[in-house]
Amino acid sequence: MPDNATPELTAFSWVPPMPRGLVRDLRVRWVLEEMGQPYRTRLFDHRTDGAETRRPDQPFGQVPAFRQGDVALFESGAICLWLAERDPALMPQDEAARARVLSWIFAALNSVEPNILMLQYVTLFDGDKPGATEFAPTARSRLSDRLGQLSEALCENEWIAGPFSVADVLMVSVLRQLGRGDNLDPFPNLVAYVARGEARPAFQRALAAHMADFVED
Repeated sequence: MPDNATPELTAFSWVPPMPRGLVRDLRVRWVLEEMGQPYRTRLFDHRTDGAETRRPDQPFGQVPAFRQGDVALFESGAICLWLAERDPALMPQDEAARARVLSWIFAALNSVEPNILMLQYVTLFDGDKPGATEFAPTARSRLSDRLGQLSEALCENEWIAGPFSVADVLMVSVLRQLGRGDNLDPFPNLVAYVARGEARPAFQRALAAHMADFVED
């Protein structure tokens, strides 16, 4: 892969207002901004470009997909991990420290995010489906339990796995889906953790670029 190859990231030029600021290309943009790596975007309009237009890059028709030179990846977690492996500020070289970061990357994506998505499905996306109302309290309880465990693990630490790393990019990105409200507010250290992530200049640049790519309705 040529060192000067400019990465290309797929993203949306239009989605409904609610997910703006949360679409998963933002996670990759954040990593790229932390690295100081310029990139370009290839945009799809969610209203007119069906999933089939994105399947050549991503087999499930989702965003983001990523290409740099002859390297192509999909899934935001995989892209972030691949990029972080190229920057010791995001992925430590020490074996023990690297193991901690890897563990928390997968905790964010496999142990925390699915509980958030489950609650979103039964209260937002599929809230009118049979059984959704009945299952919502269970989903909310499971999420609260998981957030409590995460809160205990974070304790009073600034970041989740030691110094700031790609694990924080992913964990903060996952927790941002909750916004401010009944789910996250009982855990002040998690609220503060998300705020620290959002205050980073690289996140602010990534968010601004993410929002700038959306066209007006």
